[in-house]
Amino acid sequence: MQNFAAQCLDMARSILGHNLDSVNEDGSMIPVPGEESRADEPGHAAFALGEYHRATGDILINRVNIAEIVARCLNTQINQDTEAENGLGYSALGLLAFGPSKERNPVWLNLAEETRALLDKRLLERTDYDTHFQAFNIAKATARYSLGLAKRDETGTLIERFLERLAANGTGGYCDDFPRNPETRPDVLGGVYDIYGLMQFVFIRTCLQLHSNGIHLRERKLPSLRTHAEKYLKLLPEIVRQDGLGWCYGRGIGCYGQMHAISMILQAMRDNWIAPDKLPLYKELVRRLFQFFFATYLDQEHGFLVIRDGERDTIPHHTTRMANFDAARYLCQWSRLARVVGGQLEGRAAVPQRPSFRYTVFDKSNRKEQGLCVYQDPATGLHVLLPLVSGGTNKGVSDSLAFPHMPGVFDWPVNQYQPVFLPELTFGEQVFVPSFYGKNVATKFGIKNSFVFSYEQPELITTDEQIVPGIAAAKVEWEFAGSKITGRFQFQVKKQITLDKLRFVLPIAAPHSAYRLGVSFTLGAESLRCSVEPTKDDFQTHWAETEVVSDDPNHRTYYGKIHYYQTLLRDRPLPMRPGKWYRLEVSFEPHIVMIDEVAPDAA
Repeated sequence: MQNFAAQCLDMARSILGHNLDSVNEDGSMIPVPGEESRADEPGHAAFALGEYHRATGDILINRVNIAEIVARCLNTQINQDTEAENGLGYSALGLLAFGPSKERNPVWLNLAEETRALLDKRLLERTDYDTHFQAFNIAKATARYSLGLAKRDETGTLIERFLERLAANGTGGYCDDFPRNPETRPDVLGGVYDIYGLMQFVFIRTCLQLHSNGIHLRERKLPSLRTHAEKYLKLLPEIVRQDGLGWCYGRGIGCYGQMHAISMILQAMRDNWIAPDKLPLYKELVRRLFQFFFATYLDQEHGFLVIRDGERDTIPHHTTRMANFDAARYLCQWSRLARVVGGQLEGRAAVPQRPSFRYTVFDKSNRKEQGLCVYQDPATGLHVLLPLVSGGTNKGVSDSLAFPHMPGVFDWPVNQYQPVFLPELTFGEQVFVPSFYGKNVATKFGIKNSFVFSYEQPELITTDEQIVPGIAAAKVEWEFAGSKITGRFQFQVKKQITLDKLRFVLPIAAPHSAYRLGVSFTLGAESLRCSVEPTKDDFQTHWAETEVVSDDPNHRTYYGKIHYYQTLLRDRPLPMRPGKWYRLEVSFEPHIVMIDEVAPDAA
């Protein structure tokens, strides 16, 4: 993997070289035109430069002293009035990356005495988090003890607290990043199982590697961390697509859906968490994930990362500047890890020879059931992720809705809500969509070798995740047969009530015109081949006029532009009778092709 390591380091050097000028003299960041800086960006920059120093031993980039830049970033980060725990965590590890000895740490030597005192105070401050922010507490404790600012090491205690809450918040052993708390969040559904769970394990493992007493601490904590991290490791071969697309549902995906996954695999290889007979499989995963990342997000002519432009977008919390420093940090880590792992990057492709289907349980309790259904048909390239999870604070968007996610085929707008591939019911001022949670979740074999995933909702849930009792119940069934997907939805009201409106939206998008991988999947000329079963449409819907949004910059995905919406609609009142089940059945048999197979004018 030496060539891969060298390539990663070259890319990191290029990205950092293009972004060093964005650091002002006071350590604040100059945003990319059209964006605003985040409070934690200096911390991201400091950590990226620290990892570059760890990977190369160099103190200069383009004749610029990076230790001085990290000192400036650290100074502005710890002097901010706004809460930015993530920035403090990143900057603490950035400082520690230059060495645990204060007398030989060039960044520490560049800090004024009052800055050192304030840093000690900020690293000591603790807010008890039950989200991924707990990982930044672990980073602060790691840096404080390793630099000799504290005699008592809290790192192990904080890791134990993280693991205890992980087990308490769900039965599957995965990270719930916004759990329900009866005291502080009584109205929260809970169950945010997204890529931030993966990120926490990667970040905590980095903390243990930088810890000055890391050998002994790793011996005590890695076995417990491994128990849960391996769940994500086993999930990755199932969710990584043939073209290398990684995690593709929930918050903050895009380039981070690639980077977090690569980091976890390489860390696991370094720690010997992957059995020798599985190494070729995971090396192949790294190769495909990296290839997709390289072609889709890197401006190869200028050598920096592009996550937002006229054709695609990402969440507001991810700025282009932050993503560039994060990419440089990860590339430096990959370079260092690849050298340790050694061998060749090429491995064995993990493409199944026949359709595969699996449901992973994230949480199963009396209150709710949540998980992830994955189906792939290698003959056509169909590979969908159907999450049944909460969106948490990420309300008003479609990222976590319970529909088949497959960018390029089943797309959705970023930073916007649409009832994508799902029926949305409006009763008065309340709007419901059958997502976020289920009861009696089941998987089974259907007729003609099909697979069926189903769940119930005894009470409907609104688009902002409030369960409203006494209105209606829902049953949802998804059937997968070859390249055909059928969604069956049933609703039964509990009292005489009038349905004011029903919507079912199909976004039709295209891949990015420049930043794309030729072997990625997109829709062919026959599109989604959607059909509504007339005898199973008790709502008597009709297709509304197509809404063209090609020129509207608000309608972009993480990967390309949405051109129009097709909407199945009932826009006149429907009195619904208690006890009767109202059905809607919609089928898709998408025409899936590779981007290189699409004619230039069609693309």
